Amino acid sequence: MSFLVANTGAVTPKTVNGQTGTSFSLTFTPQPGEQLPDFCRRIAILLRKRGATPLHFLIFGNINSAPAGRDALKKSFGRMDFPLTWIEGADCGGQPVAGVQLYAFTGNVERIERHGQVVGSVFTEGGARQCFIGGLMHSDKALPAAEQTRQTLEELQIVLALAGFELADTVRTWFFLENILQWYDNFNRARTKIYSGVKFRTGSLPASTGVGAKNPAGTALALAAWAFRPQKNSAGAKEIASPLQCPAPAYGSSFSRAMEISSDCGKRLFISGTASIAPGGKTLWTGDTRKQVELSMDVVEAILRSRGLTLANLTRATAYFRRAADMGIFSEWLTVNRLEQMPVVSAQCDVCRDDLLFELEAEAEG
Repeated sequence: MSFLVANTGAVTPKTVNGQTGTSFSLTFTPQPGEQLPDFCRRIAILLRKRGATPLHFLIFGNINSAPAGRDALKKSFGRMDFPLTWIEGADCGGQPVAGVQLYAFTGNVERIERHGQVVGSVFTEGGARQCFIGGLMHSDKALPAAEQTRQTLEELQIVLALAGFELADTVRTWFFLENILQWYDNFNRARTKIYSGVKFRTGSLPASTGVGAKNPAGTALALAAWAFRPQKNSAGAKEIASPLQCPAPAYGSSFSRAMEISSDCGKRLFISGTASIAPGGKTLWTGDTRKQVELSMDVVEAILRSRGLTLANLTRATAYFRRAADMGIFSEWLTVNRLEQMPVVSAQCDVCRDDLLFELEAEAEG
């Protein structure tokens, strides 16, 4: 299945209190036989037609294809002046890329550089200043994984400061951990220690995804994040609880189940990585991928409904599978529920427990 979806019905620039620009996301999967240069050119052409600037590229694909992918993007866009997070997403079906999730903005974008690389994009929309950071990883992959985590989060704080933000402004994070099952507990301890010294502006931990995936640099983890700072009273961010699951900190994971940001342009709901977990925190339906998919989607739908939304409001999603052979189960679920056009990228990545076979993260607007 190949599709392209924008997360706004129209992405014509709009003016809100003198601020012009609209943010949106696009999901791309390669067309049959489409080569990497043509794939990247297709993305660039679409953005030019819409007068939009990339905020961040999240690419799931063969990490050995990352250099060629960067070259293709550079040729298509003229330069690589945007954050890029390239992750091993081992579906690919023989293609170098499984899918691309792209955020873009039709107004002015300020770039943040660190060590000669663009790692951040700052934009103002609807009375809130926002920053998307991507591709962060530690330069010394010989360090213990937990220490790489600590130093990468410290690097995030430096980049945020360069952009005029603080870690306290963070509302969404993505952590991609190599060999996640070997050190996830250590990762959680390192993250919790950093977060314990932060008073988040929302009063809550960021929404987050943490899955197992390699990155081209071979470091223990790669990180992307979204920061949000209101400039007027009509803009804000708040934690959204999951009606069917307990808070993740109850079993040692420092993130919120969901986070909602709102501004004069509307609301965006970030739903963290969601798997087949009981209200008390234990894994349900061990060994049964179909049941795990069904429960995970029930949990996602319950969060959406608590905000007056449905699965039809999803604007971006990522489905993570321990086994690539199970992707067809999710495709069947989409067909049965008439959601074949959901803007989702499916990738083979380990989930944070050895008995979890499926996880879905998502976003919605309403």
